[in-house]
Amino acid sequence: MDVYQEAVGYLTSQHVPAVVQTETEVMEEDVFQEEADSCPLSPLHPQSVDFPDTPTLSSPEEMLERRLMVLKCIVESEEVYLRELEALLMPMKALRASAGTSKPVLSSQQVQTVFYQVPEISDMHQSFFSGLKERLSAHCRSEPGPGEDGQMSYTGFELLVGDLFLKMVNQLGLYGGFIGNYEEAVQVVRKCTQSDPRFRTLAQSMMSNIGSDKTRTKYTFEALLYKPLDRVTKTTLVLLDLLKTTPETHQDFALLQEALRLSRSFLSGVNESSQSKRGVTLSHGMRRKLMRDGFVVDASEGERHMRHLFLYTDLLLCTRFKHATRGKQDQYRFGWFLPLAGLKLRWVADQHRPPDAQLRLHTIRTKMHLLRQQLRQHAQGSKGLPFAARSRKKLEQVELMLLTHSPAYTLELHSPSGRSHTLLLSSLYELEEWRQAIHKLTADNIETVPPDLLTLTSACVKLRMTQQPPLHSTNAVEDEMCLCGTLSVAVHSACGLQQPASVYVCVEVDGYEFCDKQATTHSSIHSLNPHWDQELQFQVDAAQELRLLCVSQADGKNDTVLGKTSVKLESKTLNERWRRQTLHLGQVDVTVSLKFSPHPLEPPSATAPLHPVFCVPIEIVTQQEGVMVPHVVRCCAEEVERRGLAEVGIYRISGSSSDINTLKSVFNSNLRDAVTRLRRADVNVVSGVLKLYIRELPEPLIPADKFQSLARSLEIQDVDSRLVSLFSVLHSCPTPNRNTFLFLLHHLQRVSERQDTNKMTLMNLATIFGPSLLRLPVAELGHIGSSMDISVEVVLQVQVVFCYLQCNNLPEAQTSLPHDTDSEDETTHM
Repeated sequence: MDVYQEAVGYLTSQHVPAVVQTETEVMEEDVFQEEADSCPLSPLHPQSVDFPDTPTLSSPEEMLERRLMVLKCIVESEEVYLRELEALLMPMKALRASAGTSKPVLSSQQVQTVFYQVPEISDMHQSFFSGLKERLSAHCRSEPGPGEDGQMSYTGFELLVGDLFLKMVNQLGLYGGFIGNYEEAVQVVRKCTQSDPRFRTLAQSMMSNIGSDKTRTKYTFEALLYKPLDRVTKTTLVLLDLLKTTPETHQDFALLQEALRLSRSFLSGVNESSQSKRGVTLSHGMRRKLMRDGFVVDASEGERHMRHLFLYTDLLLCTRFKHATRGKQDQYRFGWFLPLAGLKLRWVADQHRPPDAQLRLHTIRTKMHLLRQQLRQHAQGSKGLPFAARSRKKLEQVELMLLTHSPAYTLELHSPSGRSHTLLLSSLYELEEWRQAIHKLTADNIETVPPDLLTLTSACVKLRMTQQPPLHSTNAVEDEMCLCGTLSVAVHSACGLQQPASVYVCVEVDGYEFCDKQATTHSSIHSLNPHWDQELQFQVDAAQELRLLCVSQADGKNDTVLGKTSVKLESKTLNERWRRQTLHLGQVDVTVSLKFSPHPLEPPSATAPLHPVFCVPIEIVTQQEGVMVPHVVRCCAEEVERRGLAEVGIYRISGSSSDINTLKSVFNSNLRDAVTRLRRADVNVVSGVLKLYIRELPEPLIPADKFQSLARSLEIQDVDSRLVSLFSVLHSCPTPNRNTFLFLLHHLQRVSERQDTNKMTLMNLATIFGPSLLRLPVAELGHIGSSMDISVEVVLQVQVVFCYLQCNNLPEAQTSLPHDTDSEDETTHM
């Protein structure tokens, strides 16, 4: 069926007037009819350029000149459309605020219905408009003066925009939700216009600045609500106009063809999808509608397969996607389905991959990195386009393979009938979106009407909102706003928890997965205001978005996501200085700092770098962790304070040596896993780990060359003068040593405050820790060593630590590095 006729069929089915045109009239109609006056190069303008149906009738130079005209018209048209969407969205915030008052203009549900998908559509077109305008400006060095012919210094083959159109078309699924909701939204507008004078005044006098002269144009609410519906039906015509002026040898040609195919597929299904969504009505009046779809990895059969998952109002459908060959339509084959009624979900994170899986991932990442470098070399000129196209195709295949084998999050689905399926996802953020969408539907009393699986599967082509797996290699041109280099994220603290919990933060970045794109902090102690002060680093390429999730961890139970948010990454706002900001993740606020260092990425490493902490100088450990006090010290001390302050003989009674050595090995390889095990370990094992770490430091916390100075300080009779001397020596110690020592002193003082219960006085604690914190210098080669008796040495060690512990006004320890910022803290509301 012809695209225009299908669009007209849909508009008619929605009771929207549409002028039926002949095929010739449709082909001659331009997508910029409303903006013809503002765009002198519009094909509808009396003096417009008549583009031929096939590109062979003009020379490449003429085609590229006309192509530039079409692109300029598209930019102007997009700008007008964005102003119309802005005018439509302008009252949304006020209407939403009034919904919570005693006299609302619209209810919360009505506001959601009227503006459904409009903000997302606006964001999509804003991104497309900004990218297209920036690339046009970059290739046009100067604008023509009055009366002059525009001489553009550019090579038409270097102006690449196909990836922008393909990205935009891949998001046309947003219009699917808008179209399905349009009729209901219009009914709400009409009903409220008649019943509420306040809304009537608003709905009949909405203003927008239209045109280059910013003329204010008056619209009705319903007229603005029709704009997206009108716009999406013209997408195919836009692409046709652009393809007519793009030579077949141009790098954009194949991308624009794919965008045209996807656009036609979407528009051809507009009317059918509308009918399909009305095809099944459940007994309580709810219609079966597509709520969400996307690509996931299905591991139900023991092997990993990429599948297209569809979430309907009453069931979950898994299909096998078969990409169309030239001239044919995409197809879906039935995989399995599960009714949502009674469906149980459980997710877990697979933290450990077997060696063979790690090797396979490394091989795929190395191949992808090589192909990526080849494409960058070819992107510098217009030569070698056929080779570049082949490399890009290979890159897509390798990236798809990586998407299949890299997911580490498992989502288990269990139905009351005993059927179970396992899905794998690479992103915890995406998994949580799926979980929330399914949970929202299963929370209701759902009735499942047995589906016609053949019809339902066949309709997936028309209903789908996601056209293809999320491959970054589909972008033909590197966006200058994307990040390539080292992104550092320091996670400081959180607040807003409803009850004390052990919490960790998961951080994800997008872009090519040459290296791990996800990292987590260690779990905090049970607290209402958890602190981490942990720095995470990512090697990123083409990164545009940062995602954060705050997750509560409970022993023996599933982890629970407390909140999530996403942040756009822009090279203009990030540099090598820390930028601190507070992010709102629902009810939880998380404070983070970001910095970015641009540089080309090295090839992927075969093994992840290990950063052992035991038997390593403390300055190295604190530097690689980005802190002032090693995490092993903080985590063990916090765990002892959480559940060991009432333990009789804490730090005096030893734990199992095998358990202590096991935890030592885990701390040397995986901090988060170590902290998780720490939560379950015997408290005497936890205290043993802390004592072992301090004892095995190559250099004690108080450097050996300070021993004699401290011994002389003890000889001072005046208590105040003695403390001044002791702290003067401490102040001369390296910063990590000093802060870790002070942190331990505060911790041991808190332990001693419970001495009536745990029987551990300050002297007892000084006796245990003194020999590890302070040591006599080792005799240098060729010199006579100290003749100090070992018993005298121990007495001095204990006395020094005891004097420090007796101080009532110890300086506070700085646990994290100072994150200098260029500006004041920012607060981001999500």
